[in-house]
Amino acid sequence: MVVADSRGGGVFREMKGFVARVITSRWFMVFASVLMMGVAGATYLFGLYSTDIKTSLGYDQSTLNLLSFSKDVGANVGVLSGLINEVTPPWVVLLIGSVMNFFGYFMIWLAVTGRIAKPKVWQMCVYICIGANSQSFANTGALVTCVKNFPESRGSILGLLKGFVGLSGAILTQVFHAFYGDNSKALILLIAWLPAAVSFVFLRTMRIMKAVRQANETKLFYKLLYISLVLAGFLMVIIIFQNRFKFTRIEYGVSAAVVLILLFLPIVIVIQEEYTLWKSKREALNNLPQLEVVTENPTTVALAQQIASPEPNDRLPQPTEAPANSEKHDSCTQNIFKPPSRGEDYTILQALFSMDMLILFIATTCGVGGTLTAIDNLGQIGSSLGYPTHSITTFVSLVSIWNYLGRVASGYSSEYLLTKHKIPRPLLLTFVLLFSCVGHLLIAFGVPNSLYFASVIIGFCFGAQWPLLFAIISEIFGLKYYSTLYNFGAFASPVGSYILNVKVAGHLYDKEAMKQMEALGRRRQPGEDLKCTGVQCYKLAFIIMTVVTLFGCLVSIILVIRTKKFYQSDIYRKFREEAKASEIDMAPTTGSANGVVPLKDPDSRAPSSTIAAAIPAGANATSN
Repeated sequence: MVVADSRGGGVFREMKGFVARVITSRWFMVFASVLMMGVAGATYLFGLYSTDIKTSLGYDQSTLNLLSFSKDVGANVGVLSGLINEVTPPWVVLLIGSVMNFFGYFMIWLAVTGRIAKPKVWQMCVYICIGANSQSFANTGALVTCVKNFPESRGSILGLLKGFVGLSGAILTQVFHAFYGDNSKALILLIAWLPAAVSFVFLRTMRIMKAVRQANETKLFYKLLYISLVLAGFLMVIIIFQNRFKFTRIEYGVSAAVVLILLFLPIVIVIQEEYTLWKSKREALNNLPQLEVVTENPTTVALAQQIASPEPNDRLPQPTEAPANSEKHDSCTQNIFKPPSRGEDYTILQALFSMDMLILFIATTCGVGGTLTAIDNLGQIGSSLGYPTHSITTFVSLVSIWNYLGRVASGYSSEYLLTKHKIPRPLLLTFVLLFSCVGHLLIAFGVPNSLYFASVIIGFCFGAQWPLLFAIISEIFGLKYYSTLYNFGAFASPVGSYILNVKVAGHLYDKEAMKQMEALGRRRQPGEDLKCTGVQCYKLAFIIMTVVTLFGCLVSIILVIRTKKFYQSDIYRKFREEAKASEIDMAPTTGSANGVVPLKDPDSRAPSSTIAAAIPAGANATSN
């Protein structure tokens, strides 16, 4: 309620209140999450500073591969962050993640620059594993929290934020060149302090809020999508130019400035939206019947309290507390194989041992494992097929951009198709897996100039799988333990990568390279890298990849059949009911025998004052 303030400073207090409203809103939390995800791609930049680690510390290629594997394990095994988030507020998880990020990469920077004694290999593995694992803490603290706060737009929020994760490598690269030029060792220092600083700044903005559905919620998410599309388009163009021409430090600074402007542009949408809500609320309050300010006196206060408080006989019966031992609860191990209905809140063990989770994990392992293998080997694939160096760099850039496009496309389109046409997300996951087989076959048979198309398909399909996976987990198993289950789903990535990349692609590549070396009458020298040329280097590996991915498609179809009835129902109904209940709880109660309501004057410095409102009995005031 707004009361005219005869003292000065009313405008200042209003502005202060509006700023407080903005920084505590759900949409500001989305903006903060966008920034966190936009700088969370340190793991994608390993190829840019791995050479510095190798030369500075005297490592061979196998040792460097061990570091890379430790990085992948740290980045994808985030169950610990999920378990911590189950029992602590999100800001605690973000704080732990920022400390881990700074410690892990800062220790690597100290070792590479010679500021500390040369660490042992196992110590370097621990450092990079800790630094990479901080990414899962950022995802858990920010992304999972946003999904819980926007349950009816989870596809959009997952697509948007995972899309910014896909762009984060390109964003950090532009900022790095602007800050440090071509000093690749300084890149390690940048990824040590920048993500940690961003998470630390927005620690207290991340929290679980009551579910409230706004009429224009989808429209706002599309506005954020358009900004991200402009950012992705600019990055793609500038990367192509940087690959073609030599950029100066000033030119890198200009490109980084444009990137940062686009990255911070969502705050404009947040402020506009909160100003609209704030203005409409003030107009609604000003349009209420005329207010009469009554001076406080004991008789008025007693009368107001008597009217506001119902008589004991009129009060609703309060629920009595059940005796402690009146109901026998099953232990957490007794109900593992008695899960609730789909969409309800599963326990962690119920979800992990459910057939739906097993099917989803197998399908994702096949799909993500195949596409990630193609991405990790894209440089060697291009070299073996005879593509020039600048083309290989273009392939990597295309994968990064289309990885982003796959994430936002699958997130937003799956949300639209689900809400408008009841098309289940597992069916879309099946189509993505099937589409990725086209990219695998193009690589396997080495069609001339086909690697351009293959990199686009592989990048798109790799990105598209993640929002679908995480949304399906949240929909089938509920949001209560989503922090842990989200990170369990991400574990499919290192499992698939190890099986298909290390055991299949790596082994068959080395085998073919040895065969070519023997055909030339040469023997491998100690420490010599194996190099293979021709279509045969990866042909068999990617034929196997295609077969495995097709198997993942078949497994995914089983999940489509099992969840068909569930997705045909109104899966968001309970969230709408909770949103309505929250709106009722937040709405102030008014109405009495004579319409007198005791309120405190928010602008008064006195202990209290009473405002009598001439409101018809039974009228309601709604608060946004």
